[in-house]
Amino acid sequence: MSKYTKEDIIRLIEEEDVEFIRLQFTDIFGTLKNVAITAGQIGNVIDNGCMFDGSSIEGFARIEESDMYLYPDLDTFEIFPWRPQTGKVARLICNVYKPDGSEFDGDPRFILKKVVKEAADMGYTVQVGPELEFFLFHTDDYGMPTTITHEKGGYFDLGPVDLGENARRDMVLTLEDMGFEIETSHHEVAPAQHEIDFKYAPALQTADNIVTFKLVVKSIAKRHGLYASFMPKPIYGVPGSGMHLNFSIMDQNGKNIFGDENDKYGISKEAYYFIAGMLEHAKGMMALTNPLVNSYKRLVPDYEAPIHIAWSAVNRSPLIRVPAVHGGSYRIELRSPDSAGNPYLVLACCIAAGLEGMREKKMPMPCVEKNVFAMSREEQEAAGIESLPITLQDAIRELEKDELVKKVLGPHTSEKYIQAKYDEWERYRTQITNWEIDEYLYKI
Repeated sequence: MSKYTKEDIIRLIEEEDVEFIRLQFTDIFGTLKNVAITAGQIGNVIDNGCMFDGSSIEGFARIEESDMYLYPDLDTFEIFPWRPQTGKVARLICNVYKPDGSEFDGDPRFILKKVVKEAADMGYTVQVGPELEFFLFHTDDYGMPTTITHEKGGYFDLGPVDLGENARRDMVLTLEDMGFEIETSHHEVAPAQHEIDFKYAPALQTADNIVTFKLVVKSIAKRHGLYASFMPKPIYGVPGSGMHLNFSIMDQNGKNIFGDENDKYGISKEAYYFIAGMLEHAKGMMALTNPLVNSYKRLVPDYEAPIHIAWSAVNRSPLIRVPAVHGGSYRIELRSPDSAGNPYLVLACCIAAGLEGMREKKMPMPCVEKNVFAMSREEQEAAGIESLPITLQDAIRELEKDELVKKVLGPHTSEKYIQAKYDEWERYRTQITNWEIDEYLYKI
């Protein structure tokens, strides 16, 4: 059931003195786009949509079929607290439609909505809680981002050691003004690295929240003279930034079906099935959950990021973890994703993989109780533990082989996405890096 009607939105815009409304959506890579309209146009846009050139958006349409329309989801209406309070700025997240009135099958939000409906048809609501990490860096004299920081803070440090404390506090307050329920915020392991966690929500709302979260964090950082980077591994030799995803499933009575007090690890058969589905498609999802060349610089030994396809209820080294239960909060944590991915596509593929495991009643490999990083290769092979792709090229090849992931994306998006990622890999592969110059120039 909708939270707002057209009349509610028009009334709120008038009462709150909103002058501009940003109609937001993402391209296939998760880059946030928007068209701004004035308050006087909102009624027409709600009724008829806002036309835009889809051929100019990465992965959308060819120039000969470029006319597309934005139809706002009225329940996503929010006013930006950091913008002027006279003539305020608000936003509406939009769905993308074709001229014939049908939803565009290449719209990432539409792709996630289809998977959410699939879960609903099975009688389930999938809840997702993300944990986003980011760095706060200085900018140069031209306002461009650097990787420079004067900070030496570490895990859970506080001010004055934590030089980003004030910026992080303002981010939390701004997010709360926009309806987020912030559960924790703290300094992370690396200098200048931070984490803010907000409460789980249904999958589509969580994806909307992730794109909003990144916008808020970057906007507030800029007001503090800093640059917020969600790049997975901006600095060599320190931990990178991830986006752990916590999944739980509610039945039609609102009960979390992932719990079973009689099980050794406290989880139900449905939870085991969901884990099995995600493990089976872990390689195929990697080009989405870890979509950059740089993503694979984070997924290396000794920095707490997973590199093995396994699960555990007792340690944090594998790909999937079952956290200790507190207050009935049964959940499954996927530890590989980073914030560079398109959250709509990431959640769509993860949920679809888990649902497939539930439908087919697949069972995962046994729980790994040892530290996977400390196991020998022979021990890993005996336990059936495989490794995740180690480069973007490897991940793209795995995506090409995964029929479920390609089905979730659809022919249009999978083709566009795979080609774009191969192009990205080729641009990287042909570059000459400083490491190569330092390593080889004086030797050869």
